[in-house]
Amino acid sequence: MSLSQPGPGTVLVTGAAGGIGAAVATALAPGAAVLALWDRDPRVREVAAALTAAPPHRASARPLITAAEVDVADPDAVATAFDALTAAHGAPDVVVHAAGVHNGESALEVTAAAWQHTLAVNASGTMHVAQRAARAMVTAGRGALVVVTSNSAATPRVGMAAYGAAKAAAAAYTKALALQVAPHGVRVNLVSPGSTDTAMLRGMLADGAPPLDDTARRGLLDGDPDAYRLGIPLRRIADPGDIAAAVRFLVSDDARHITMHDLRVDGGATLDM
Repeated sequence: MSLSQPGPGTVLVTGAAGGIGAAVATALAPGAAVLALWDRDPRVREVAAALTAAPPHRASARPLITAAEVDVADPDAVATAFDALTAAHGAPDVVVHAAGVHNGESALEVTAAAWQHTLAVNASGTMHVAQRAARAMVTAGRGALVVVTSNSAATPRVGMAAYGAAKAAAAAYTKALALQVAPHGVRVNLVSPGSTDTAMLRGMLADGAPPLDDTARRGLLDGDPDAYRLGIPLRRIADPGDIAAAVRFLVSDDARHITMHDLRVDGGATLDM
């Protein structure tokens, strides 16, 4: 399937109720015949309704957009939803796994319950979705899969021990999967965002999810020496659309010879290490 030009195909996006997932869904809608949106949050149906009501993109045919409440940490829920999608519209040609949760407890304070939950969603959830998608793509002999991880998967962060560990596990699994399915014509890549202006980021910085104020924004741009955190060399915080653009490239035919790649989208915050 080519997402450089409109064409037939089924696209699945997880974590699509908001933030990066919703931005990815918006970016991929013009190139899909069917766009399936999953999220544990029922607001995923609002995103689907908004995309359905949006004017067609240029001369593109309007895609059929569906939404389902799916908890990616539950392997049975993933299997049921995937089987339903395949039965109705065929196996997806493109899958973008953006579902995830944040945990801000320190390495000394994270509880066993919080640790298990973070890994269940961010690591096991990746395996549940990516494995099921890859099996179908291997059978078809084609497909593109992108997993959204985090720059914290490769760079230690104070206060993000469980989150970083879970994202690192997800990245390691995804790369091993990419290696195994490459001979079958299936491409698997990762996108690793840094600080991105989403409700998740706002929730990390304040109680609730208010817009970032000047102090919070300056703190992210300048970094925090006490937390061994560099600032952002490009001097801007990512918009979800920045991450969606990277995903759109990796699932398109423009990236047909790219697999096992981890595309860092963090404004240089981790020096691309």
